[in-house]
Amino acid sequence: MIEQTLFFGDTSIEVSLPDRTRLVGGEGPGPRLEPVADQEAAVRAALAEPLGLPRVGQLVRPGARVLIAFDDPTAPSFGPIRRLAIEAILEELAEAGVPEENVSLVCANGLHRRWTHQELASILGQELVQRFGSRLTCHDAEDPDNLTYMGTTAGGYDVEVHRLVTESDLTVYINAACYLGFNGGWKSVCVGLSTWRSIRWTHTPDGMTMSVRGNRMHGVFDEMGQHLESKLGRRVFKVETLLANPAIIGRVFAGGVDETRAAALEVQTSLYQPRRAAAEPADVVIYGLPAWSPYATFARMNPILTLISSGLGYLGGYIQALGKPGCSVIMATPCPEDWDLEHHPSYPEVWKRVLPETLDPYEITARFMDEFASRADYIERYRNGYAFHPVHGILATHPLKRLRHAARVFVAGAEDPAVPRHVGFIPTASVEEAIAEAERIHGRDCSIVCIKQFAGM
Repeated sequence: MIEQTLFFGDTSIEVSLPDRTRLVGGEGPGPRLEPVADQEAAVRAALAEPLGLPRVGQLVRPGARVLIAFDDPTAPSFGPIRRLAIEAILEELAEAGVPEENVSLVCANGLHRRWTHQELASILGQELVQRFGSRLTCHDAEDPDNLTYMGTTAGGYDVEVHRLVTESDLTVYINAACYLGFNGGWKSVCVGLSTWRSIRWTHTPDGMTMSVRGNRMHGVFDEMGQHLESKLGRRVFKVETLLANPAIIGRVFAGGVDETRAAALEVQTSLYQPRRAAAEPADVVIYGLPAWSPYATFARMNPILTLISSGLGYLGGYIQALGKPGCSVIMATPCPEDWDLEHHPSYPEVWKRVLPETLDPYEITARFMDEFASRADYIERYRNGYAFHPVHGILATHPLKRLRHAARVFVAGAEDPAVPRHVGFIPTASVEEAIAEAERIHGRDCSIVCIKQFAGM
């Protein structure tokens, strides 16, 4: 038998796997970049030699108004990149005659929740938060007074952005992390500083992808960004970051949005080989689920985030990459039924009302998307409380599309078997019991792949 350690909620478990099990990974999604020796020096070097644009100080006149937007705390970037970039940019602006009082900081949270100044201090530093005070705000995708509609692209995509993007003389965006091909580029502005009117074009069951190569989602964002800049009559300045680990920069680029994304993608394509070439497809795919989601930052997990958003979404890429069509998936998680009603108020309704109706994300989109996108009661909590936009609970069900590839999902170790059963998953007491069940379906000699989730294991 092979002994392996898997994530299991807030802890880990030891499991015994058949000798024929193939272990894959163990170092994250691919090779890692080396950490830079001096993060501040790396940021300043990038700003000193921007790609495709002059330096920040050369893009403004004395007395100009400037917007600096930045990734919200859902981006798993816990180091000082945002603060370092903001401080360096403020210095360049000051040298160009732009006083700090003319600069606004906006957290680009899109349809994510507002963040308290204390929470923002965790990524910006307390001193910067206190210095900016009321000039530090969170984007509100439902505030008509602070939104500007820019019309549609040639392809018919709506472009709507924060008012300060259009009214400022310069917009600077600080991206804190690029995870594969998912974020960065124009997604930063066209989602983080946008509205459901624009976001709906990409946030569909088939619209979102983490592909580093030929990313169709970013094709839409690129079209939106080109339209935006043509309407503005000026370009957006971007800081694009590749992390070595969640706290330290690996590479950082500054300059035009298109140019910095191209530079980041060049590095990523050299690091990440196509997942589908990594191993032969298996009958059974095994991995553990940690009690973590970007959408549970300073908040608690819930069954939708655990089983669907993380289990079939962020980690579910392994299913199609490593599993045969009709494969069995084994997730290890205690998955307690817990709901954070302050931050995710629409999620329990999605769980209790929507998912019993259908587990087809395309049907969910057709039947429920418009309703949740316009729910006034939940929108009020998004605007005036600290809640995710109500449509986010529907978006979190999109990874159910993985069930078109996997025939079944076993959930090993659930505290309450009724929780996985609620979404048609099969509860088992242990990973070993789930393997035995899978062997009865696929045969005693079925192929098994397990994702190594601890370095050195």
